[in-house]
Amino acid sequence: MFEARVYQTRRQALKQKLGSGVALFPGNKEAPINYPANTYYFRQDSSFLYFFGLDSPNLYGLIDIDEDKEIIFGDDLSLEDIIWMGHQPRLQDKAKKVGIKEVRPLKDLEPTIKNFIAQGRKVHYLPPYRPETVLELAQLLEKPAEEIKAGASKDLIKATVALRSVKEEIEIKEIEAALNITREMYLIAMKMARPGKTEWELVGAMEGIALSHGCRLAFPTILTINGQILHNHDHSNRLIKGKLLVIDAGVESTEHYAADITRTIPVGWKFSQKQREIYEIVLKAQETALKAIKPGIPYKEVHLQTCQVMASGLKELGLMKGDIVEAVEQGAHALFFPHGLGHMLGLDVHDMEGLGEDYVGYNDTVKRSQQFGLGYLRLAKTLEAGFVLTVEPGIYFIPPLIAKWKKEKKHSQFINYSKVMEYIDFGGIRIEDDVLVTKDGPRVLGKKIPKKVEEIESLKA
Repeated sequence: MFEARVYQTRRQALKQKLGSGVALFPGNKEAPINYPANTYYFRQDSSFLYFFGLDSPNLYGLIDIDEDKEIIFGDDLSLEDIIWMGHQPRLQDKAKKVGIKEVRPLKDLEPTIKNFIAQGRKVHYLPPYRPETVLELAQLLEKPAEEIKAGASKDLIKATVALRSVKEEIEIKEIEAALNITREMYLIAMKMARPGKTEWELVGAMEGIALSHGCRLAFPTILTINGQILHNHDHSNRLIKGKLLVIDAGVESTEHYAADITRTIPVGWKFSQKQREIYEIVLKAQETALKAIKPGIPYKEVHLQTCQVMASGLKELGLMKGDIVEAVEQGAHALFFPHGLGHMLGLDVHDMEGLGEDYVGYNDTVKRSQQFGLGYLRLAKTLEAGFVLTVEPGIYFIPPLIAKWKKEKKHSQFINYSKVMEYIDFGGIRIEDDVLVTKDGPRVLGKKIPKKVEEIESLKA
């Protein structure tokens, strides 16, 4: 955890933004895999971590704005717990480390909340994403479970998003720490990417690096020779010479800040002519996006600039045709680039997505598009100094999508389907880096990970 003043400052800022009422933050519980005593690795709720910093299960945090009080509800371990888990610090002592003086047992939570409700006071809470949290909130708030998600406080969502979006220097250091371990993971996997290896061998080596640093993965690793499947978590294939290998992975730091990097390399470290041509288009698009990032520019605009670069490159190869500006406006490029340019990054790999993507990546003036491809853009609103985001353009040849559009003759004035069919088994290419928006422009975070063609091909040596 950070110093107490960090959490105290965050909670004070939240009080000022909300103005009145009570903010209730459920921490996460242990989740059983297949029976109660065999649990998944515990991961605390990110907003609870942000405001309270305590990384243990079965806790609730409460901020009473009107009375200027902050309370942790939870219980110390029983002797039976200690037999199995060893000695643990008292909750009172842990709470002091994050600047909270008042600790109450969990049994006091329900009467406390019911008393607030009886007084007519507003109880703010964020949208729950675990079923057990939904049921607990339903009991505490005396509401039907099916009304809980819809009843989440928009004021608390907006206040939390505003605070968590702008990263403090200590948060940036954590993201860079995660990125530098992620770099080690990539270097070992890239060097192992030779014919005959299995995807699982590379995945295992990468996760081993994370564990050796006392860290976990920020999300399940995507590593596949079928890169046309955007989030492919199957690792059963054997690497085949000449196939493109897409790796999308990242470490979570010891303070739970995420890294998210993607690289694409040819198995055997040598690009074919076709692969090099497409790869260079994606790399140029990413470099264009990186140069465009600055405070005051809508990320949707950066996304569309990137789409035009890729569409122009595809036109040069004969895969697209016609007026490229019009093609992008109509969404024809989405056959090859069906996702958004990037997303916010922080305590969550898709930062704050659980609070509602339309609150995180959009606002009252920037609304989500209904166009295929553009509608998947997770971050569209105007960038601010302190935002940390991903920049991840890609070009993919997705056989079912190509077949559907070809049959419908969709955007046939912009797409040369006969040429596209020559690439039907190509796979996909994605390149991703993590970027801090500063008042002077973009700062790519972390140590450099090979991504230029000559850097990747030199790995063979």
